[in-house]
Amino acid sequence: MLLTFSADILPYEQVQVLNINNGARFSSYAIEGARGSGEICLNGAAARLAAKGDIIIILSYCQVEDDQAHNFLPTLVYVNARNAITETKRAVETIPF
Repeated sequence: MLLTFSADILPYEQVQVLNINNGARFSSYAIEGARGSGEICLNGAAARLAAKGDIIIILSYCQVEDDQAHNFLPTLVYVNARNAITETKRAVETIPF
């Protein structure tokens, strides 16, 4: 299954990429890869902001009306070291410091 499909990210949709390894945060856009490959590629100038093996978080955003915002739950897609999906859920996650 495509990571983009599971995360409800459309082709060419703007995304924000957070690189855990070096702290870089940048905007880019989604391009579908080969189905089932789990491949995450950065092209162009963005390719200089991450290296193979870096741990990244990919965010997408939406706008909702005020009455919907209070009950909105984001889609979270968790993957393993090979980018194979291990869990998908709609929830708000908090991590204690």
